[in-house]
Amino acid sequence: MLNALHLRKTYPTPAEELVVLADVSLQLERGQNAAIVGPSGCGKSTLLQILGVLDPPTSGTLTIDGINPFELRETDQAKFRNDRIGFVFQDHHLLPQWNVLENTLLPTLAQGSPDAAAISRAKDLLERVGLKDRLTHLPSQLSGGERGRVAVARALIRKPILLLADEPTGNLDEDNAEIISQLLLELPKEENTMLLIVTHSPVLASRMDMCFELTRGLIRERSKTGAV
Repeated sequence: MLNALHLRKTYPTPAEELVVLADVSLQLERGQNAAIVGPSGCGKSTLLQILGVLDPPTSGTLTIDGINPFELRETDQAKFRNDRIGFVFQDHHLLPQWNVLENTLLPTLAQGSPDAAAISRAKDLLERVGLKDRLTHLPSQLSGGERGRVAVARALIRKPILLLADEPTGNLDEDNAEIISQLLLELPKEENTMLLIVTHSPVLASRMDMCFELTRGLIRERSKTGAV
């Protein structure tokens, strides 16, 4: 369902071409999850932006659900991204003036006001992440772990086929990191969603079905023992 082939991303500089991704290929199917690890500055976030249809590759192809989103018109590309891809960021990016339920419903607003089905799904997701008693709370009234749980619920509200998480536990203490990790392991599986996590946490990476290491613009799958 996710097929990235020979992705390359470069940027022009006055001196020479800057190669961030040299040749990256990976595949993921419905219900599978994978971690991407590697040193800071190796291109992990750049790769996630390409897979999330936020930034096109310089060359190579990406297909999600049999569609190359970079061949779509800009408006169709935005709809594709909103309908089929969910995002969980390290800093959560919740709107401070909106409560928990409203933040969860945010991705549904592209099609107008949320209907009863969307509101029901949002409440169900928030109950599943342990926030059924926090629906009217603002982000400022939540702990970091609770904000992370809202972010997970929001990412799943549109029933995406691909969920991308960029350092989802990076700013959390050990207990809250474990809660978010467990939610990311369980909920996408239940939803038959592909999950791809960028992380510096070896513990979280070891719990994924697969682990890819990105170094020098190239990606390689690592075994559970850490061998390439």
